[in-house]
Amino acid sequence: MNANILEAIKKSAAVPSMPQVVTRFLEAIQDPHFEYNDIVKILSADPGMVSEVLRLANSALFGVVRKVTNLRQALTLLGPKRTRSLVLGRYLVGSLEGRISGGIDTSYFWRRSLGGAVLGARVADSVLPRQREEVFISALLADVGVTILAQAVPEPYQPIIASYAPYGRYFTDDEEREAVDVTHAEVSAMVLSYWGLPDLICKAVNLQHSANVGTEDDATHIARILNGSDRIAKLLCEIPDVSEAGEVCADAAKLMGVDLTVISRLLGEIENDVEELAAILHIDVIPSTVYDMIAKSVQERLAVSTAD
Repeated sequence: MNANILEAIKKSAAVPSMPQVVTRFLEAIQDPHFEYNDIVKILSADPGMVSEVLRLANSALFGVVRKVTNLRQALTLLGPKRTRSLVLGRYLVGSLEGRISGGIDTSYFWRRSLGGAVLGARVADSVLPRQREEVFISALLADVGVTILAQAVPEPYQPIIASYAPYGRYFTDDEEREAVDVTHAEVSAMVLSYWGLPDLICKAVNLQHSANVGTEDDATHIARILNGSDRIAKLLCEIPDVSEAGEVCADAAKLMGVDLTVISRLLGEIENDVEELAAILHIDVIPSTVYDMIAKSVQERLAVSTAD
């Protein structure tokens, strides 16, 4: 890791500054003894954010029987971690709007990030339930370093940008370091730390593409989920080679520590979640039949494995 380059990037205009309301909110919820009334007071300074929290609380994702009409009630229902995910996700979308440049396909960036976040969170339900929201926000923000490097060092980073696209090949940390002396994972982790996110999230994002994540702990487990869910999310943004999709999903499932049958089931369940969260976060996603296509490929692979 080149600390000088990271510091220069952090001070550059490529890194969005955190609004005061978000900074105060993050500081408040990290206090284990925080009061919901304090959170209500902080978020109420941003009426737009209040409406987004209420919209999420009333979404079908939570199956609320009675309509949630006030912020205090919504925060209690969502809990601090899920509220944090929404606040940061909504802020990130707004702050990067019009800033993603250097040839990056904005729609692709968001579809891949949101698909990986939803899938990763659902996988975490099975293998790391205590850290579900950490997985979601880590996956949603994991590739922010790509957009920052594309703006900060566009020319040397161009070969990587060209690969970060539908049908682009997976690039390695070594290729990024050769191009700009840092990786997008390192930049993402640096920015999340700068924004005040917990060390667990920053460490997991930093390790997401590492060949050797080190000692097994929550951060390394999250890193493996980020890696695996991103590989599948990439497929969801393309019309993949069906013969290869099953193999990619099988490798991703192994990396994340779940049976391939779990991936098969989730592929049939997450599309509505992706579309609903995209609407809440004001992200444009294109309806796709790819979910069913990949699920069928996974099912065929499972059938072959069972026959063998």
